[in-house]
This record gives sequence, C-alpha cells and structure tokens, in this order.
Amino acid sequence: MAKLNDIDKAAANKGKGLETLWQFVKFIVVSLGAFVIQTFLPYIIKIPMSDEFLHRSYDFWIFHNEPADPATGIIAAGLGVFIAANASNIIAQIVSFFINRDKTFNSDANVAITLPIYIVFTIALICFSAWLSPTLITFFCNHNLEGPSLALSGAICGAIQFFLYFPVDKILFHKKKADAPVAEEKTEDAE
Repeated sequence: MAKLNDIDKAAANKGKGLETLWQFVKFIVVSLGAFVIQTFLPYIIKIPMSDEFLHRSYDFWIFHNEPADPATGIIAAGLGVFIAANASNIIAQIVSFFINRDKTFNSDANVAITLPIYIVFTIALICFSAWLSPTLITFFCNHNLEGPSLALSGAICGAIQFFLYFPVDKILFHKKKADAPVAEEKTEDAE
C-alpha cells in the first residue's frame, strides 16, 4: 500500500486535474470489482430458488414484469430474478462505498454523514436499476438472448451507475486523510 500512497501524493503534487484523473483510474478498478459482483452474483443467489419463484409475477410500486413470450406467458424476470439482481447490486454498492472512501479518495469524511447521503443516492439508483433491469431482460428475451439477459441487464445498469457515482463520490469524499507524520509533527510543535 505504500506504493499506492506514493502515487497518490505524486498525483496530488501535480495538480487537481492529475489527482482527479488518478482517482478516476482507481475508481475504475473498484467499479470493475463492483461490476463483477453485480453481474455474476445474481447467478449464485438464484441457485437455491425454485423455477416457480424465479418466474413468479410481481407488481408493486414502479416495479412490475411482463411475460417475455406473451403467447406462453413465461416471465423471464420474475420475483426471484428481481431479488437476486437487487441483492447483488446492494452488496456491490456497500463494498464500493468503503473501498472508494478509503483507497480511491483517501478520505476520512465522517461516515455518519456521508453514508446516509450515499444510501439515499444508492436507493434512488437501485430503484432506477430495479425498474430498468426487468425491462431490459424482457427486451433481450424477446430478441432470443434469454441466456445472457440477466448479465446484459446487470452490465448496462452497472455502467449507468458507474458514470453517476464518480462525481457524487468525489463530492462526498472531499475531506482528505491527514498524513500520520504531519499530525505527529504538529503535536510536537504544540508542546
């Protein structure tokens, strides 16, 4: 981790533009991890679910599903798929919050303040993704892409979230960690 800290300091010394670019590169790496979680974890979550539960119809608030094939009435993105996709999205965002706060932005912003703001933003994005994902799954199933439909919808929703999260995280995690040696020097000067 010392190498990463050295690169962080070098980028910060070169100016705000280069520092932001370096943060964006680190954000991409963290987001790729979240992407993998969000795209493939639903397949693991679906394993214990029955076919009936996976394809069960649901209709609440803004969330509803339609049969992928109206002739047969088969629902591609049923309740089980909805739960699997959103549970993996939530897990990916929890991991991203803490890694981005600590490693990407080197921030010691107060978690008690930033986490609720992040949660509200995340809930809004998850609701959007929860609305968009079944729509995309149904679209892909109607175009003979039933197999990869869950992964494709997760990838598209993840990409949208990626481009929205960076500026929000940059604002939330603006408070930088104090370097430990500098803090010790200040303490010694105060004596």
